[in-house]
Amino acid sequence: MVKNRRFEDVEKGPGLGIRHVQILILFCGMTVTYALRVNYSVAIVAMTDEKEAREGFEKFDWNEQTKSLILSSFFWGYIFTQLPGGHLAQRLGAKMFLFFGIFICSLLTILTPWCASVGGWKLICGLRLIQGLCQGVLFPCTHALLSKWSPTEERGVLNTLCYSGCQFGTVAMLAVSGMIATSPLGWPGIFYVSGAIGILWSIVWYIFGASNPAECRLISPEERKFIEDSLGHSDDTPKHYPAPWKKILSSPPFYSLLIVHCCHIWGFWTLLTEIPSYMNKILGMNIKSNALLSALPYAVMWLLSYVFCFTADGLLRKKVLTLAVSRRIFNTIGLGLPALALIGMGYVTKETTSLAITLLVVAVGLNGAIYLGYQVNHIDLAPNHAGTLMGMTNGLANIMGLIAPLAVGFIVTEENNPDQWRIVFFISGGVYLIGNFVWCIFGSTQVQPWNAPKHIPHQKVRRESAFIEAMEAHG
Repeated sequence: MVKNRRFEDVEKGPGLGIRHVQILILFCGMTVTYALRVNYSVAIVAMTDEKEAREGFEKFDWNEQTKSLILSSFFWGYIFTQLPGGHLAQRLGAKMFLFFGIFICSLLTILTPWCASVGGWKLICGLRLIQGLCQGVLFPCTHALLSKWSPTEERGVLNTLCYSGCQFGTVAMLAVSGMIATSPLGWPGIFYVSGAIGILWSIVWYIFGASNPAECRLISPEERKFIEDSLGHSDDTPKHYPAPWKKILSSPPFYSLLIVHCCHIWGFWTLLTEIPSYMNKILGMNIKSNALLSALPYAVMWLLSYVFCFTADGLLRKKVLTLAVSRRIFNTIGLGLPALALIGMGYVTKETTSLAITLLVVAVGLNGAIYLGYQVNHIDLAPNHAGTLMGMTNGLANIMGLIAPLAVGFIVTEENNPDQWRIVFFISGGVYLIGNFVWCIFGSTQVQPWNAPKHIPHQKVRRESAFIEAMEAHG
């Protein structure tokens, strides 16, 4: 019986294989898409500040409210393609949805400087909205791909490796964008470089990517059999389980997951979009040091996500923690401790720059623990509907990504006023604490009864959640 299997008893499959190539390409895809998201955070400083970047490039007289509107406009489109993107990717295959999403987004990124010059902030907002529509399929499609390519025994590690590209892309873009803005390319170079890399990735994905092992011409029969056997596939296994919408929408664990996801996105995107402006206006840093230091917290988050992953795996293997306790501990590390750091940031000044940087590193870096907390809870609750659940919670949660920058623009009417920035940090810290509390109290790591229809033979759906059940049994 699967439920009695121990970690050390799980059958080992082929070593490095095509599944790892797929994960590597997806890691690069995450890197590219997050670079395409955060490039505005630094570029908008160079586009609007006469003292920054190179002379000879057009500058725009945009106030903080207008800049917040531009930064938030991405999410106007992003939230609408989450659920349909995941549902269609699950039914029709995720490869082409992901290809067109990133390709179109990259092309529009290259056109950004021209759009800014011709249409100003209004055209930029429209362009960002379309980019959001394109990127809305990213997480649901990636979840769908991982569900097909990740053997249950390797799911935790492969998921972490894939999604760590989010932080790597953030780090890379924040680190180099300041240097690009002060180079002969000027601030338009930020968009040209990131857009070109996105188009290159799209070509690579079109050639080598595949929606599942059965469609991949490069995979060996042995590796394909290992993956499909691990996931419990057979000739009569249903390709798609109908989503139990009514049961999902009446599930308390689902709502606790939705709340914590919303709270995390509020704080995360507030920091991601506003850190460059905060460092420039409050801490008095120029754009080059601003970009490099803005990247530091996300570099720490990227590295710590691996540390947390293997630490959690080791604790579970040694039966030190149950899965439920592990999820809550790491979620508290990822949200509770950063909340305290954000509250502390409300009191730093230009004279305590080192303390501000330290608190930023803590607030963002420890966020890496959420990959072992609520972020994988979609798979805990319903392995057969993980993509759908991710589309639902990520779509609704990213409304917070739209509201948060607008809230900053409403609160921060004087960019050099530290008291107004203090309110921003207090709100973000409080939201983190509320989200973590709700999920720790009302969340669940048990596979839900609505995971599969009752008429489906139990042994066929059990293996799809073997990794989760094995951890529970081992704990």
